[in-house]
Amino acid sequence: MPDRGGGPSGPRMRVGRPSRRARTLLMTLGVLAVLAMAFIMFAGFWTDWLWFRSVKYSTVFTTTLWTKIGLFAVFGLLMAGAVGFNIWLAHRLRPPLSAMSMEQQSLDRYRMSVAPYKKWLLLGIAAVVGLIAGASAAGQWKTWLMYVNGVPFGRKDPQFGLDVSFYTFDLPWYRFLLGFGFAAVVLSVIAAVVVHYLYGGLRVTSPGARATAAATGHLSVLLGLFVTFKAVAYWLDRYGLAVKSSDFKAADNWTGLRYVDANAYLPAKTILVAIAAICALLFFATLWRRTWQLPVIGFGLMVLSAILIGGLYPAIVQKFQVQPNEQAKESPYVEKNIEATRDAYGIAGSDVKDYPGVPTAGTNKDQLRKTADTTASVRLLDPNIVSPAFQQLQQVKGYYAFPSTLAVDRYSGQDTVIGLRELNIGGIPKNNWINDHFRYTHGFGVVAAKGNTATDKGAPDFTQADLPSKGMFGTDFEQRIYYGEQTKQYSIVGGPQKELDYSDDKEGEKETSYKGDSGVNLDNPVNRAAYALAFSEPQILYSGAIGEGSRILYNRTPKERVEAVAPWLTIDGAPYPAVVDGRIKWIVDAYTTTNGYPYASRTTLGDSTADSLTNSQRAVVAQENQVNYIRNSVKATVDAYDGTVSLYQWDTEDPVLKTWMKAFPGTVKPKSAIDKALMDHLRYPQDLFKVQRELLTRYHVTDPQTFLSGSEAWQVPDDPTTKAGTAVPPYYLSMKMPAQKEKDQVFSLTTTFTPNGRDNLSAFMAVNADPGTPDYGKIRLLKLPTSSPVDGPKQVQSKFNSEPKIAESIRLLRGGDSEVEYGNLLTVPLDGGMLYVEPVYVRSSGLKYPLLRKVLVTYGGQTAFEDTLEKALNVVFGAEAPTTPTTPTPPTTTPPGEGTVTPPTAQDPTVKAALDDAQKAVEAAEKARQSGDWTAYGKAQDDIKAALKRAIDAEAKLTAPKAGG
Repeated sequence: MPDRGGGPSGPRMRVGRPSRRARTLLMTLGVLAVLAMAFIMFAGFWTDWLWFRSVKYSTVFTTTLWTKIGLFAVFGLLMAGAVGFNIWLAHRLRPPLSAMSMEQQSLDRYRMSVAPYKKWLLLGIAAVVGLIAGASAAGQWKTWLMYVNGVPFGRKDPQFGLDVSFYTFDLPWYRFLLGFGFAAVVLSVIAAVVVHYLYGGLRVTSPGARATAAATGHLSVLLGLFVTFKAVAYWLDRYGLAVKSSDFKAADNWTGLRYVDANAYLPAKTILVAIAAICALLFFATLWRRTWQLPVIGFGLMVLSAILIGGLYPAIVQKFQVQPNEQAKESPYVEKNIEATRDAYGIAGSDVKDYPGVPTAGTNKDQLRKTADTTASVRLLDPNIVSPAFQQLQQVKGYYAFPSTLAVDRYSGQDTVIGLRELNIGGIPKNNWINDHFRYTHGFGVVAAKGNTATDKGAPDFTQADLPSKGMFGTDFEQRIYYGEQTKQYSIVGGPQKELDYSDDKEGEKETSYKGDSGVNLDNPVNRAAYALAFSEPQILYSGAIGEGSRILYNRTPKERVEAVAPWLTIDGAPYPAVVDGRIKWIVDAYTTTNGYPYASRTTLGDSTADSLTNSQRAVVAQENQVNYIRNSVKATVDAYDGTVSLYQWDTEDPVLKTWMKAFPGTVKPKSAIDKALMDHLRYPQDLFKVQRELLTRYHVTDPQTFLSGSEAWQVPDDPTTKAGTAVPPYYLSMKMPAQKEKDQVFSLTTTFTPNGRDNLSAFMAVNADPGTPDYGKIRLLKLPTSSPVDGPKQVQSKFNSEPKIAESIRLLRGGDSEVEYGNLLTVPLDGGMLYVEPVYVRSSGLKYPLLRKVLVTYGGQTAFEDTLEKALNVVFGAEAPTTPTTPTPPTTTPPGEGTVTPPTAQDPTVKAALDDAQKAVEAAEKARQSGDWTAYGKAQDDIKAALKRAIDAEAKLTAPKAGG
């Protein structure tokens, strides 16, 4: 019989050894290859560490790194130990002699070939499975941190009475541990079977017993562990029902227990736990009984029970109990789902009110016309259309560019469209490595325009413009933009190579050298080598353009920077710039999400936030594929000059954020750290609003019966201004909602709904987007009657297009190959009815940007198509708004003891001269504003005040009572 521990070595063939020089060369090459691979791995690690240190978030890097290393080591060793131990044990339990059979004689050859390498094979197999398991466990670092740092929600699920934190923080970790246990047992069983078969413990064709007693006992324990884990899985599946998604006609991605879950699956899982536990005991009993009979019978019964109790029985309950009376059976569970979903998405406090949708009868026309002006500051400048106008009028140089969609903010109480003049790498006159990464490094300046007006020619009415930009923000602020949405390439700044700052028409190109402290210092040759490798650019290693003070800037978009320093946040797709305390700052909304909120239906953020403006840059993807809980828990800022990232706690009650703040202490500043200048520019985020409006198409209904019937379901209408069939985007608008607490207009985010499959209006939704007001975040819904349909956006657009006079005007505007572009169709609730306003832009064949030419307005069945909003409103309401005179008319005075005196006003030469001077100053101010000469504009404003004061003083002297009168 061959030796079970190995075999004869046999004769060895002598071969010629390589020369000493060859061996030295091979060893040198091997060492160099190892060093090169080591440096490649080191370069990635080192550059990451340098970047995190440069943004002062090194604790995020170290916490994440040590967590990954810890999980990798612990679970890698556990898996390697489990598999390696079972291989060793199977070898230890091998029979001393093998049977005389063809099968064993064939295996003898393998045993002899393996014998000299047994230890190395054992270590190699254990190491490989350990590395794979460790890498898999390292990917669970978020799950682990949430588990060990989880804080309670203070809200219990309605089925099991457990805090929501169990499902959000604990259950995912338990499931990982269970999956790891299953993997360890399965791999151990496979390894043990192979070793037992190789060494004769298991036989397929040999005479006698098919397995030795030792092999039987070993494998039975492993199978017993597998069935034990299955019992634990059945037990966790009970709680998993609360976060399980299923197909249900009441809602897509339905989550939580239904009648069949609570009354069939739940008891079935409990019974299966007991059956699996008994089956596991039968497997363990083979250590004494040495027979597979009872365990096999038990395992068969468990499988049969899983089919009958876990599959067939629930199907019977669904077919014969639920379907005949579905609404009555499912209503209690639908009610739980509605409550949980509304809470998880922050829509539980939505204020739903009925709204007639038709103007109030008998309202005075003049009063209604006046109310139209005070209800909303209608934004005519569409930030999604006017970017080409900004580009053409304010680009200045080809290497600057504006984003395709501009931002809407408010300054001095007025809605403002704002954009940054960012660097456009494709517009550099000559592309080469020096120009692309050293010479052209940043954008320059802010451009802003009034949201509710345009110039006489239809161009944006700029309030901040030119290069360097000047206007409402002045010039005393940092205008250089090193970090922006369009800035995606790396730049090397601050060294011997000067940068192009901007180009002045009079003085030519001006140069600068970066003075900020962001970026990574390249003085160190190790750093240069690491970045040369990281960016696959060897010139970084030896270029003379890099020297003392050189710093490399990368990860330069606001979204990239916030995602990097807070990888546990989901970032809004639309960062926007603001001028705050003399700095340009990007404001980034960030969300905490989870998919483990019990009973709350899931949604896919990428789908829910898609609309007619969504592109690859604005897309939103959560850390999970689907979520069922979301909070705008963090407001972040990124300084456009030095890239400083600041995270502020916004939702102080969010338990998910509190958990991450425990895991990464010191990374998120308290809400109190937000100063007023920044607070004035914060707003309600668009993507959260879009998720909430998608949920409210169904979950505005709180009655389970109505919810199940689907009769009140809504949909987000398609954008009527495009032909793409995509959802209409929400619009920022300063307005007053009916019965609103605030007396003045409030910066709001608005949208509309239509019934499923129809185009008439079913509801209007607005959320208070101004954090400076008490009702910030308050969602208000105006629900329109179904009995008397009100035109929705698509119908209004169709009526605009089909009106004969309007259609003829549009045809004339399109003459000469001009293009007509429809701006945002804004909806404003007004006196019981709905006011629709849509700007119309014309892009002539010889002009590269659109100009505002017409305004469409409809209200109460009346439609107007005029040159200005004021004229259109006058036509629709049949009345003119009160006008503010250009120059004041001195009042009629009644001196004591005298009758009425009519002052000479403009007939008096002194007063007339003063008023003429005031009018000239007004014209000068307008001319200065259009030309962008803000110094002259300020002087003209002073002249207006002085002239009016002279007129009033002269009037006072003329109308004063004479002495002795």
